Amino acid sequence: MSRKASILQEKSEHYSFRIMRLYRFLLESQHEGIVSKQILRSGTSIGANIAEAQNAQSNADFINKLSIALKETNETAYWLKILFNGKYINELGYNSMLNDNEEIAKMLVSSIKTLKQKMGIDDTTR
Repeated sequence: MSRKASILQEKSEHYSFRIMRLYRFLLESQHEGIVSKQILRSGTSIGANIAEAQNAQSNADFINKLSIALKETNETAYWLKILFNGKYINELGYNSMLNDNEEIAKMLVSSIKTLKQKMGIDDTTR
């Protein structure tokens, strides 16, 4: 595993823990159970797909797993926006979670682009 991949995996695991704490907060303090389940699923799926990519069977499989993780960052950003606009989370929490999400997304885009370039694949990712 490259250093870049381990940093990405570490950041995504930390983000999963934050998502889990947000889920608990939403259930216990806000009594919100619908969107909280959605953000729990998408937010923890980011790290799960990154972890799965580490044992990919091919470069194409690796790119596919990272691409799924990238899609999950987009979905998680959507749910964060819904929670913020619905006044379930405050601006500070929203910005903090969104910044972490965007940092992971940028790292994913960079990793995908780098590997596609090495493989000679035309890249249209973000």
